[in-house]
Amino acid sequence: MHELSLMEGLLESVEEAARDAGALRVMSIHLKIGVMTEVVDESLEFAFEVLSQGTLSEGADLTVERIQPVSRCLDCGTEFIHDRYHLTCPDCGSFATQLIEGREMLIDNIEVDLP
Repeated sequence: MHELSLMEGLLESVEEAARDAGALRVMSIHLKIGVMTEVVDESLEFAFEVLSQGTLSEGADLTVERIQPVSRCLDCGTEFIHDRYHLTCPDCGSFATQLIEGREMLIDNIEVDLP
Protein backbone atom coordinates (compact mmCIF):
# COMPACT_ATOMS: atom_id res chain seq x y z
CA MET A 1 0.00 0.00 0.00
CA HIS A 2 2.21 2.79 -1.29
CA GLU A 3 -0.71 5.20 -0.95
CA LEU A 4 0.13 5.68 2.74
CA SER A 5 3.64 6.99 2.04
CA LEU A 6 2.41 9.06 -0.91
CA MET A 7 -0.27 10.69 1.21
CA GLU A 8 2.24 11.33 3.97
CA GLY A 9 4.37 13.36 1.56
CA LEU A 10 1.37 15.16 0.08
CA LEU A 11 0.06 16.10 3.52
CA GLU A 12 3.46 17.43 4.57
CA SER A 13 3.40 19.78 1.57
CA VAL A 14 -0.21 20.83 2.18
CA GLU A 15 0.39 21.44 5.88
CA GLU A 16 3.52 23.49 5.18
CA ALA A 17 1.70 25.65 2.62
CA ALA A 18 -1.22 26.15 5.01
CA ARG A 19 1.05 27.14 7.89
CA ASP A 20 3.00 29.53 5.64
CA ALA A 21 -0.29 31.18 4.68
CA GLY A 22 -1.32 31.52 8.34
CA ALA A 23 -4.34 29.27 7.82
CA LEU A 24 -6.59 28.16 10.65
CA ARG A 25 -7.40 24.96 8.77
CA VAL A 26 -7.43 23.36 5.34
CA MET A 27 -10.91 23.25 3.81
CA SER A 28 -10.22 21.25 0.65
CA ILE A 29 -7.42 19.56 -1.28
CA HIS A 30 -7.62 18.90 -5.02
CA LEU A 31 -5.15 16.39 -6.46
CA LYS A 32 -4.37 15.42 -10.05
CA ILE A 33 -3.12 11.86 -10.33
CA GLY A 34 -2.15 9.99 -13.48
CA VAL A 35 -3.79 6.66 -14.21
CA MET A 36 -0.36 5.05 -14.71
CA THR A 37 0.64 5.70 -11.07
CA GLU A 38 -1.49 2.70 -10.06
CA VAL A 39 -2.77 4.67 -7.04
CA VAL A 40 -6.03 3.25 -5.67
CA ASP A 41 -8.46 6.04 -4.77
CA GLU A 42 -10.01 4.21 -1.82
CA SER A 43 -6.59 3.49 -0.30
CA LEU A 44 -5.52 7.11 -0.80
CA GLU A 45 -8.70 8.37 0.87
CA PHE A 46 -8.20 5.96 3.79
CA ALA A 47 -4.59 7.13 4.19
CA PHE A 48 -5.79 10.74 4.15
CA GLU A 49 -8.37 10.09 6.87
CA VAL A 50 -5.83 8.38 9.10
CA LEU A 51 -2.89 10.74 8.55
CA SER A 52 -4.85 13.99 8.66
CA GLN A 53 -6.17 13.40 12.19
CA GLY A 54 -4.95 16.14 14.50
CA THR A 55 -3.61 18.29 11.64
CA LEU A 56 -4.84 21.44 9.87
CA SER A 57 -6.19 19.14 7.15
CA GLU A 58 -8.45 17.05 9.38
CA GLY A 59 -11.97 17.07 7.94
CA ALA A 60 -10.92 18.67 4.63
CA ASP A 61 -12.59 17.58 1.41
CA LEU A 62 -10.22 15.51 -0.72
CA THR A 63 -10.90 15.32 -4.46
CA VAL A 64 -8.88 13.40 -7.01
CA GLU A 65 -8.92 14.17 -10.72
CA ARG A 66 -7.50 11.39 -12.90
CA ILE A 67 -5.12 12.22 -15.77
CA GLN A 68 -5.47 9.82 -18.69
CA PRO A 69 -2.32 8.35 -20.24
CA VAL A 70 -0.98 10.04 -23.38
CA SER A 71 1.93 8.63 -25.36
CA ARG A 72 3.98 9.70 -28.37
CA CYS A 73 4.99 7.28 -31.09
CA LEU A 74 8.76 7.37 -31.53
CA ASP A 75 8.43 6.20 -35.14
CA CYS A 76 5.73 8.48 -36.62
CA GLY A 77 5.33 11.17 -33.92
CA THR A 78 1.61 10.62 -33.31
CA GLU A 79 0.37 11.56 -29.83
CA PHE A 80 -2.53 9.47 -28.58
CA ILE A 81 -4.64 8.80 -25.50
CA HIS A 82 -4.80 5.18 -24.36
CA ASP A 83 -5.60 2.95 -21.42
CA ARG A 84 -3.08 1.25 -19.12
CA TYR A 85 -2.63 -1.75 -21.39
CA HIS A 86 -2.77 -0.61 -25.03
CA LEU A 87 0.36 1.41 -25.71
CA THR A 88 0.86 0.70 -29.41
CA CYS A 89 0.52 3.56 -31.89
CA PRO A 90 -2.96 3.66 -33.41
CA ASP A 91 -1.60 5.14 -36.68
CA CYS A 92 1.40 2.95 -37.53
CA GLY A 93 1.13 0.08 -35.01
CA SER A 94 4.59 0.68 -33.56
CA PHE A 95 5.43 -0.54 -30.07
CA ALA A 96 8.11 2.19 -29.78
CA THR A 97 6.11 4.70 -27.75
CA GLN A 98 6.92 7.07 -24.90
CA LEU A 99 4.53 7.97 -22.10
CA ILE A 100 4.26 11.78 -21.87
CA GLU A 101 1.27 12.12 -19.51
CA GLY A 102 -0.35 9.85 -16.97
CA ARG A 103 2.28 9.43 -14.24
CA GLU A 104 1.72 12.79 -12.54
CA MET A 105 0.81 13.26 -8.92
CA LEU A 106 0.15 16.94 -8.27
CA ILE A 107 -1.44 19.06 -5.61
CA ASP A 108 -3.57 21.16 -7.94
CA ASN A 109 -4.91 23.49 -5.26
CA ILE A 110 -5.83 23.78 -1.61
CA GLU A 111 -8.49 25.95 -0.01
CA VAL A 112 -7.77 27.23 3.49
CA ASP A 113 -9.63 29.12 6.18
CA LEU A 114 -7.74 32.31 7.10
CA PRO A 115 -8.19 34.34 10.28
